[in-house]
Amino acid sequence: MSKSQPRSHQKHHLDRQIEEVGHDPYHPRDKLREPTVCSDCGAVYADGRWRWTPRPAGAHETVCPACQRTRDRFPAGTVTLSGEYFAAHRDEVLNLARTQAEREKAEHPMQRIMDIREESGGTVIDTTDLRMARLIGDAIHNAWHGSLEVQYSPNEYRIRVHWSR
Repeated sequence: MSKSQPRSHQKHHLDRQIEEVGHDPYHPRDKLREPTVCSDCGAVYADGRWRWTPRPAGAHETVCPACQRTRDRFPAGTVTLSGEYFAAHRDEVLNLARTQAEREKAEHPMQRIMDIREESGGTVIDTTDLRMARLIGDAIHNAWHGSLEVQYSPNEYRIRVHWSR
């Protein structure tokens, strides 16, 4: 990163570049009929986007991209948390991750945590969207510093974020 530009500008720019390179295979290429309701979570697709609104009368049904990813167990983002500091403050760090995810999900229904699991060497958080994984990683890094690594996969719609301290 260049020191002449604020970090937030560069983060946004990098995420935007990645989105232009790959298309999320879970988002339909054709526009859905409106209104459409997700049969799993109840999110409503109207005016070209998914929202948390009451179910409209006569709505079509489908499974939204976030629920389909969750069913398939095929995350778009993976956040790995590790290190001695993390082990000592696990609950606090995971609470921040969940709080960040709930805030984002309230505004953007397709951005969710799919799963939190323990693996050798740390805890893994799977997300339904690239931005959610990046937001969680950035929030944890901003709160507790440490080491943050972000890897976008150039050939697929996927991000891997690793934070350790």
